[in-house]
This record gives sequence, structure tokens and C-alpha cells, in this order.
Amino acid sequence: MARRRHSNTATPPNSNDETTKKAVNRENLKEFLGIFRYVWKYKTPFYIGLFFLVLSTTTSLLFPYLASMLVDASTASEGMPYSVNQIGLFLVGILVAQAIFSYARIVLFANVSERAMADIRQDLYNKLISLPLPFFEERRVGELTSRMTADVAQLQNAISINLAEFFRQIATLLIGIMVIAYTSIKLTLVMLLSFPVAIIATMFFGRFIRKLSRKTQDALAATNVVTEETLQSIQVVKAFTNENFESLRYGKGIGEVVRLALKTAHYRGLFVSFLITAVFGGMVLVLWVGFSMVQAGSLTLGELIRFMLYTFFIGAATGGMGDLYSNLQKALGASERVTQIINTPSEVDLTKATRKVKITGDIAYNNIIFSYPTRKDITVLKNLNMQIAPGQKIALVGASGAGKSTIAQLLLRLYDIDSGEIMVDNNNIKNYDISALRANIGIVPQEVILFGGTISENISYGNPNATKEEIIAAAKQANALEFINSFPESLNTLVGERGVKLSGGQRQRIAIARAILKDPAILILDEATSSLDSKSEQLVQEALNKLMENRTTIIIAHRLTTIRKVDTIYVLDDGQIIEQGTHEELSAVEDGTYQNLLRLQFQEV
Repeated sequence: MARRRHSNTATPPNSNDETTKKAVNRENLKEFLGIFRYVWKYKTPFYIGLFFLVLSTTTSLLFPYLASMLVDASTASEGMPYSVNQIGLFLVGILVAQAIFSYARIVLFANVSERAMADIRQDLYNKLISLPLPFFEERRVGELTSRMTADVAQLQNAISINLAEFFRQIATLLIGIMVIAYTSIKLTLVMLLSFPVAIIATMFFGRFIRKLSRKTQDALAATNVVTEETLQSIQVVKAFTNENFESLRYGKGIGEVVRLALKTAHYRGLFVSFLITAVFGGMVLVLWVGFSMVQAGSLTLGELIRFMLYTFFIGAATGGMGDLYSNLQKALGASERVTQIINTPSEVDLTKATRKVKITGDIAYNNIIFSYPTRKDITVLKNLNMQIAPGQKIALVGASGAGKSTIAQLLLRLYDIDSGEIMVDNNNIKNYDISALRANIGIVPQEVILFGGTISENISYGNPNATKEEIIAAAKQANALEFINSFPESLNTLVGERGVKLSGGQRQRIAIARAILKDPAILILDEATSSLDSKSEQLVQEALNKLMENRTTIIIAHRLTTIRKVDTIYVLDDGQIIEQGTHEELSAVEDGTYQNLLRLQFQEV
């Protein structure tokens, strides 16, 4: 009980922590800019959005200047070119213009980013479903889903928000510094002695606080794992009377959460106190010197207010640079992961229509040697040879791990062999378009996975263009129509996620109907009745017998009673064929492997 497997739920694959950031260099900047090819498709609204971004930034920077003029106009008796009312109207006009420019900029950038990200998501999805099976065996589903969601969202923020903010911050810094320097060099030097210290401290100390906060979140995630594991295995917990053990384990995790949270609060309190002292101290110093200059007549009150407003703008812009740089690092990491998938070679070209090929079902496995890509040190098939004539029904039997399912997977080209060749109708399967090859092969697996839609949608997956009459005919041939019609919504009945609302036998018959609708030349039955009760097995077997008519069929068998009538039985052991023949021939071999398997199954019964 004390030893638990590590759960993948503790740390999401794309949580916003330091590991998602990338150091900024020429290579990943090039990859990030490569993502902009999706933006260039909408370059007209993008450039117009940039134009409105310039206008909105310019109007926002004009506001402090006009405000200072308003103060001077109200205090000066003469010498001002504009009156208070005129400047006030200018301010109102600036506010209205800024509102219009900001609205236009936001809408235009949203238009570009939403459409560009939709294109990226579509390309990502198209790429994912066209990649070979080994790609998915090396990655978690959660990781790939994160590429579609969190990473693309990070890129969208970089285009629609961070780009605008970066331009605004740079413009504010440059123009703000020029304005305050023009207003008063002396006061600018005083400001530069105080505010930068606070700003730099905020950037570095803020990063330290964020790291502490992430540690607290990780500790809380660890306690959530304890909760999830315990509740999922509550029967085991109670059977072993380990309620106290689990309570102590959870309490230990909560204690760590509290310790880290209090430590974070301690440093946050020190940080806020320092920030208040530094920022307000700097403000006091600037105001002190500034009002002394106003009193001495070297600075007007309006100029002092202008200086202070632009100083606040500069401080906010500088403080925001840290977050912008952090977001840039995250966007670089996201672009690298996205482009890595997009640039992965596909096995299916979705841009080209699949050319249909008619196959008779003549199959030959010649000197096949194969190891799975993730386990190259283990040879699964060892110089395997097998011939299957068109329309012939053969069965593969043997212990688990003997290579039965692998033979079927290689025919589908889910994996490529290490050496040898697989021939279909006297052509190497590598010479076929992979989609055209698979279009001629149907499979009914042991563990049927249905989509969460309706029964009709799941059956028509074998032929998306099938009519309702063809779907009904396939269901009837699969012995499925009776139970389908027993549901109030018949074919429109929702099967639930992975088909959970249907029994095992019902799911199998849906899978058979799907294969019937596909009408393949070659059929693979992967232990299709091994997990069913006797009644369901009888119905499924009847449907399978209809499905196998006039098709080349490969049966991966666990129950040997279901393969008595096949043309040839191949007995596998350790990736090799050790016996072959009919049921009668193999059962007559004294001390043969097939005879022993048959004897064991009769003993189990």
C-alpha cells in the first residue's frame, strides 16, 4: 500500500512553470517567426490592426501632456496658446479617439489571431491523425492534447496581446524618457536614482515569489493525487484497513502545503513592504525636489504633473517587461513544440484523394523479422513465413506474446517490418498507398472502442456515405437490429463514451456491422468472442460467420472451439510458426502444442 505508481495527474504536461519556458536564441526565434506564416494569410487586417495600435498608443501618450497643459492653462494668467476649455475639448477628443482606435485594434487582432490559430489547430489535428502509430506510443495523449490547447493558446496570446503590449511598452519607455528629459534633466536624474532600483528589485524578487507559489501548487497537486488514488482504490483501502495510513499520508501532504504557503506569505509580505517603501520613497523624493523647483520658478506646476504622469507610465512599462519576456519564453517553447509536430513526416497525405484499389486477398508473409520501435532489443517475429490464398480462413493461436496480433498489425502497416516482405496480390504492401491498402482490410477487435455518438454514427464509420437502409441491413446481418430496435431511439441511441451504455456483446455486434458496411476483401478477427458470455458469443459468432463469407480472414483465437472449421491453423511460439494444419490434423499430433492447448481448454471447461 505504501508503494504507489506515480500518477500523471500531478503535473499537467504543459503547466505554466519554468520548464515550459525556452531561452531566447536565434533558432527558436526563427521557429516562432515561422508560426507567423499563418498570420500572413491575413496580413491586410493584421497591418490595419498595427496601424490602429500605433494610433491608440500615440493617443494614450498624448494624454499626460495635454493634462499638464490643462494645469498650466488654469494657473497662468497669460502666455498660453490654448484656453482651459480648448485643452479640455482636446482631452475629450483624445479619449474618444483612443476608445475607437483600441476597439478597432482589438477586433482586428482578434480576427487575425482567431483565424490563424484555427488554421494551426486544423493543421495540428490533420498532422496528428496522419502520423504513424509509433509516434503515439512514445507520447501521452494528455501531452498531445496540450499541444492543441495550451500551446496554441500561448501562441494566440503572443500574437493578439503580447505583441500589442510589447509595442506599447517600448513606445512608452522611449517617448516617456524623452519627454521627462525634455521637461527637466535635473528631475530625470533624481528619478533615475530611485525608481529603477525598485523596478529591478520587483522583477527579480517577483520571480522568486512565483517560484515559491508554484512549489505550493505542486504540493497541493500531490495531495490531490493522494485523494484520487485513495478514492479510486477505496475497496482496497478498506480491505486492508488502511484508513489511518491514508489519513496520515494526506495529512503529511497538507502540512507541506501549509508550510510552503506560510513561507510564501512571509516573503510576499517582505516584498510588499519593500515595494511600498521604495516606490513611495522615490515618489516623495521626486515630489520634494519637483515642488522645490516649482517654488524656485524653474519648473511649472503643469510640467511637474507631466513629469510625474510620464514617470508612472515609464515605471508601469518597465515593470511589465518582465512578464512580457516571460510570456515570450513560453511562446517560444510553445512554437517549438507545435512546429515539431507539424514537421513530423506523415504516413497519410490528407491533401490527396485516396485512389481506390481492388484487392482479392492473396497474402504472403516472406521471411518476416520484426521488433517494435520502442523495444528494438526484443525480436517479436523471427523469420516468419505464411501463405494465405484469396477467400481462405486461417487462425493464429498461441500463448500471449507469441506474435499473433503483431502479424495482423503488420498487414495493416501500423508498423513497418525490419526485414522480409509482406505481399498482397503479389505486390509488396509498401508499394500500395497506405490508405488504399487499409480500405481493403476490416477488423473486429476483442476490445471494441466506439465513439460517443449514436449507434448509427458508429456503424456508418465503416462507410460514412452509407444510406440509412444500408446501415439497417448491416445491423441486421450482424444480429444487432433486434437489440437496436429495443431502444426507444433505435439507431439514434447515444452509446456513451467508448460505448459504455452497451454491453460487450452489443458493442461487438456494432463493430461487426461496421465491418460489414466497409465490405473489406481481408478481414481480421482479433479474439472477437473471447470476453463474451455464452449467449452473446453465439449471436456474435453467427454474425461473424456471415461476415467471413467470401473474404480472406485472419482469426486471432483464444477459444479454440471457434476455429475448428478454418482452412489452416498456425500455432505460434516465440515469434515462430511451430505447427500448422487443420483442426483435425493438429489435434491428432501426439504431445503437439495445439493438442496441449486444446486439452487445457477442455480441462478449464
